[in-house]
Amino acid sequence: MVTLKQIAEVLGISITTVSKALKEYPDVSKKTRKLVRETAAMLNYKPNSFAVNLRTKESKTIGLIIPEIMHHFFSSVVKGIISQAEKKGYLVITLQSSESYDLEKKQIDLLLSKRVDGILISLANGTADYKHLTQVIENETPLVMFDKIAKTVKCSKVIIDDRKAAYKATQHLINIGCKRIAHFRGPLLPQNSIDRFLGYKQALIDNHIPYDSTLVYLLNDMSFEEGKFFAKELLKDHKDVDGIFINTDLVAIGAITEFKKQKIKVPKQINIIGFSNWFMASVISPSLTTINQPGFEMGKKAFKLLYKEIKDKKRKKIISYKDVILETDLVIRESTKKNY
Repeated sequence: MVTLKQIAEVLGISITTVSKALKEYPDVSKKTRKLVRETAAMLNYKPNSFAVNLRTKESKTIGLIIPEIMHHFFSSVVKGIISQAEKKGYLVITLQSSESYDLEKKQIDLLLSKRVDGILISLANGTADYKHLTQVIENETPLVMFDKIAKTVKCSKVIIDDRKAAYKATQHLINIGCKRIAHFRGPLLPQNSIDRFLGYKQALIDNHIPYDSTLVYLLNDMSFEEGKFFAKELLKDHKDVDGIFINTDLVAIGAITEFKKQKIKVPKQINIIGFSNWFMASVISPSLTTINQPGFEMGKKAFKLLYKEIKDKKRKKIISYKDVILETDLVIRESTKKNY
């Protein structure tokens, strides 16, 4: 690695002058600054980021923990975060918890040991204890949660109104004439899974449709295979169901695949609506009606909040936490249609 000392020796000037020239100090002449920059480029000089970090007390890195990297929604969030982080010169260390609470705890410890400037996190489905998150706050490391959050943890959050979005999805099924509406819900623990279930239930109540707990199917890993499996179970248990609100698009696509196999026509015999607006939702046949979840925008907002808190901390300003709620919209496609 080329050092400031080597550049100084080549040019026959002091190390201090080289350092000042590279930082564009006005007390170094323009001619000298230009000569130093050209020599540094010729020698392929790279600033010692570790030394800079020690001086500025910033690592210029942030940690990002997400449940699943390959999931369309989370990949969109990551793109949104990185698009903003690069503009501010930040490196994003991205870790996958694989929906494991224990792994999530280890990853928090790892990021804190790396002295990251801040942490962004969407919780694993298995996370029920929040001591590791409290540890981040006690460490005075800025923390922003997004999508899957803990309401009781005092930090900034970027979310959608899952209850409102689920209500909108269920109301659409009611509006097109569905009377027996099932729900494929996510695990009991994540807040967004709870809120989507509550939105579904409230839409039924508000429209004087009796809530039937046997129409709610509890999924664990929210996979394509689970979509197929529970579609099969639904056909065995409730042949009169004419609509399903499904927690995520991947499960919904699995369900549609199974219904095709069983010669059940979508939407003529059963209407299906998903959640997230994964790109496959528009190419499967029939194309999937779904709730559009703004992942890229969520990532951008989450980083901007974190960046502000990092800067406020550096300026010794009091950090004020914010809840940002992004809008969703209903994308109507072929899997839902008026049947009256």
